[in-house]
Amino acid sequence: MRIIERPSPNFDTRDGHSIDMLVLHYTGMATAAEALSRLCDPAAKVSAHYMVDEDGSITRLVAEDIRAWHAGVSHWRGHSNINQRSVGIEIVNPGHEFGYRPFPQAQMEAVVSLCKNIIAAHPIPARNVVAHSDIAPARKQDPGELFDWSWLAAQGIGLFPMPGKTLAEASKLAEFGYDMGNAAAAITAFQRRFRPGLLSGQWDDECAALLAGLLALL
Repeated sequence: MRIIERPSPNFDTRDGHSIDMLVLHYTGMATAAEALSRLCDPAAKVSAHYMVDEDGSITRLVAEDIRAWHAGVSHWRGHSNINQRSVGIEIVNPGHEFGYRPFPQAQMEAVVSLCKNIIAAHPIPARNVVAHSDIAPARKQDPGELFDWSWLAAQGIGLFPMPGKTLAEASKLAEFGYDMGNAAAAITAFQRRFRPGLLSGQWDDECAALLAGLLALL
């Protein structure tokens, strides 16, 4: 796996925190060049550890042992300083604002290879491989409903459930990791990842069965 080096000035120290999360984003800008420029712009104060282009090329912006600025205000499993404990990957895609489209296979395969390398280097449990929308459901949609989480899980990255035989209450989303401060946003984030065909923001039996299956994997 070849990695292009393009250091970003936007980073600081982890202050001794270990890495136990992997956060996947989309760039949400019109072009890859614009996204890369922003991630390296000191005035923007944003960055990620890696960016994966649509052709599968991988650029390293920040070394994994230091903190990139990708998560913003976010929460997962009771933790709020997600940048301190995570590696962030930006996946090139225009996003919902600039013409959201499917992620090419070459790009997905590069994401898998990169994720496997990161997980091999750090103790990241499968439940801690998350979408930006999982950790900031009221603010973010990325990488969105077109990102193939089930295929990713089939390659050994993250979790994707089969429906369980019982039904789980929406409140049990907190047991998996979601912040339930905004329940409708958390439900929509769950649907975006695990039931992308219908983003209703309403809890139903299909969601309840999927969450039961997901909790059974823990």
